[in-house]
Amino acid sequence: MQPLDRVFKPHYNKSMNAHDLSPETTLAKQREFFKSGATLSVKFRIDALKRLYRAVNRYRDEISEALNQDLGKSPAEAYMCETGMALSEISYLIRHAKRLAKPKKARTPLSQFPAKSYLLPSPYGCALIMSPWNYPFMLAIEPLADAIAAGNCAIVKPSAYSPATSELLKKLIGETFPTEHVATVTGGRTENDLLLDLPFDKIFFTGSVAVGKEVMRRAANRLVPVTLELGGKSPCIVDETADLKLAARRIVFGKFLNCGQTCVAPDHLIVHESVKQKLLAEIRTQTEKQFGKNPLANPDYGRIVNEKHYLRILSLIDGQKICFGGEHEKSGLRIAPTVLDGATRADACMQEEIFGPVLPVLSYRDRGELIAELNLLPSPLALYLFSSDKKAIREITARCSFGGGCVNDTVIHLATPYLPFGGVGNSGAGAYHGKYGFECFSHAKSLIKKSRAIDLPMRYQPYTKRKFKLIRKFLK
Repeated sequence: MQPLDRVFKPHYNKSMNAHDLSPETTLAKQREFFKSGATLSVKFRIDALKRLYRAVNRYRDEISEALNQDLGKSPAEAYMCETGMALSEISYLIRHAKRLAKPKKARTPLSQFPAKSYLLPSPYGCALIMSPWNYPFMLAIEPLADAIAAGNCAIVKPSAYSPATSELLKKLIGETFPTEHVATVTGGRTENDLLLDLPFDKIFFTGSVAVGKEVMRRAANRLVPVTLELGGKSPCIVDETADLKLAARRIVFGKFLNCGQTCVAPDHLIVHESVKQKLLAEIRTQTEKQFGKNPLANPDYGRIVNEKHYLRILSLIDGQKICFGGEHEKSGLRIAPTVLDGATRADACMQEEIFGPVLPVLSYRDRGELIAELNLLPSPLALYLFSSDKKAIREITARCSFGGGCVNDTVIHLATPYLPFGGVGNSGAGAYHGKYGFECFSHAKSLIKKSRAIDLPMRYQPYTKRKFKLIRKFLK
C-alpha cells in the first residue's frame, strides 16, 4: 500500500488568496484545488494544522477580546473553554494525523485467498462547517481542524449572533490559508440559505434542533452526508448516595458556565427526594462561593447573547418557585444564577431547552420509574449522574438513551480528544473530536488487493456439483 504522499505531490499558489469572493466562486475554487490532489498529502495537512496552531496562539488576546464583546466571557473562561480547547484539538491532530491517515489492515476471508484487505481513509472533498454563537471560536476551529487533518477543503460559516468573533475568524483564517483551501463566509440567514443550496460534499452543523432539521432537509436534496451537533434537555440526576458537596460544586460549574449557554450544560436537576433540601443548600453555598453574593457585579460572570434570548430566558422563570437568584439587568443582558425548586414537567421551563442560567429542580422516589420517564422523552445530548451506587450507575447509563455524559461530574466529557462527542436521535447525528473528528470528515474506502498468482476457478461458470460443494464449504 503506497503512502498518499508518494502518489500526490501538494501544490498550491499562495498568491491565490482571493478576497470577498462569492460563495459559489469560492466553492468552485476549492473543488478545483481538491481535485488536484494537493490535500491528500499528509505533510500538507500537518503543515496546515501547524499554521492554524500558530495563528490561534498569536491571536489569543484578540480572541479573548472578541469573546468578551460577544458574550462577556472573562479571559480565563475564554482560554479554558475556547482557545485552549481549540489548541488542544489541533495539537492532537498534528501528533496523530500521520497514523490516522494510514491505510488500516483488515482480515481477509479464506474464500478471497490470496488477497489483502484494507481500509483507506479518504477525505470527502469540500466541507461546509456551520458554527454557533455560544462557543463561537472553539466550535468553528475544532471541526475545521478535523476537516483539514482528514484532507478536506472547507468553508466556515460562523454565527451572525457573535459578530466580533465571526470577524476575527474571517481575519485569522484569511491570513492563514489560501481561499481555495479554507475560507470564511460571514452573514445571516441569507448566506446560510445560499450555502445550503451549494453542492458541498459534507456538512457539519452545530446549533439548535429546529435549524438542524432544516439543514438535514436541505442536505437530503443532494444526498450530502451531515453531522449534526444539537442539544436538548440534558438531565442531571442526584441520588441518595451522592457526595452532595462535590455534586453541588460541579453542578454549579457546569450549569452556570457561559451563563448556562452551553449545549451540554445540565438543563435541570432530578434529585432523590430524601436529599433534595440538603443539595439545594449546598448549591446555594457553592453559587455564592463561585460567583459572589452579587453575581451581576462579578466581572467574570458573562451575559446573555442578545435581548431576544434574554427575554426568552426570563419568560421561563416562575417567580413563585425561585429558591434563590432571579435578579436580572436588562442593560447588561445579565441574569443571575437562578434555581427553581418544585418544578414539574408541566412548567414553561421544562417545555424547551433552557440554554441560560436557570436550573429547575425536580424530585424522584423510585429509580425504575425515573428511567421509564426519561425514556419517554427525546434523547438528550448529555446525561449526568451523581451517585456512589454501582448498580444505579450501571442501570441508568445502560438503560437511558443520551449522547454522552459524566458520572460524578458535568460537561468535562466535551474536553477530551480521546472520546467521541455527539448526540443521538433528537440531539444529533455523528460525533467528532480527536480520531473521531478525523473519521467524521473521512470516508473509509474498503479495498481488496487480489493476487494475480492464483485464480481459483470455483466462482466461474459452469457451476458443477463439485464447484457448488466447494462454494457451500467456503461460504457458511
